[in-house]
Amino acid sequence: MSTVAEVVTRLTDRRPLLVASDYDGVLARLRDVPGEAVPEEWAPDLLRRLAGADGVTVVMVSGRGLDDLRTTSGLGAPIRFVGSHGAEFDDGLDAGVAAERDLLVGAVQPLVDAVPGARLEVKPAAVAVHVRTVADRPAAAALLERAAAAAGPHHTAKPGKDVLELAVTDADKGTAVLRLADSLGADGVLYLGDDRTDEDAFTALAPRVGAVTVKVGDGDTAAQLRVPDLDGVRDLLEALAVALAV
Repeated sequence: MSTVAEVVTRLTDRRPLLVASDYDGVLARLRDVPGEAVPEEWAPDLLRRLAGADGVTVVMVSGRGLDDLRTTSGLGAPIRFVGSHGAEFDDGLDAGVAAERDLLVGAVQPLVDAVPGARLEVKPAAVAVHVRTVADRPAAAALLERAAAAAGPHHTAKPGKDVLELAVTDADKGTAVLRLADSLGADGVLYLGDDRTDEDAFTALAPRVGAVTVKVGDGDTAAQLRVPDLDGVRDLLEALAVALAV
């Protein structure tokens, strides 16, 4: 795998440069209550510094809905946002997607209600079954299986850490990041993520010249660099900011 110094060297002179990152588990610590997942103390200033560099665009790419992502992070321009695993860009969400999501809620909500500690999160283009706070772990695993079965094959299952997201669209973080990079004409791309859904971005960016992918934490990955935790994210982004003289 690459080192932080190698990554910074590879990206410093590339313009336009896209710096894209997942939110939860990368810029904010994972919480039992998603609304409490505020950014790490260092994150807002560091992201703004990077976004202030000439030719650099900073984007959060999350499974959260756009409104949720903006509210929870407390951030705005010049940071850009992509929500719902790439189903939500600045041009909003199709009404038909919202209607299909509501049908999915009706199918899955009774299953979640039957398991103490489980919670259903309704997103703009998906629903997410959360089992982090389910004390009965076999019941938690069984719930995720039942939810996947109830959703059926026409919805996209995105397993995560104690969560199963069932998406109405087939959008993923890989297609989202490629769309961003192409729209910017990006010569360099940095993408950071910690979860299984971020592997889509790692894989999509693998053949792209000038792209660097970073896995945060443990687990098998297609990323080129691994940092152990959120402190490692801070160190990498700080090193990049210094190299960009911001």
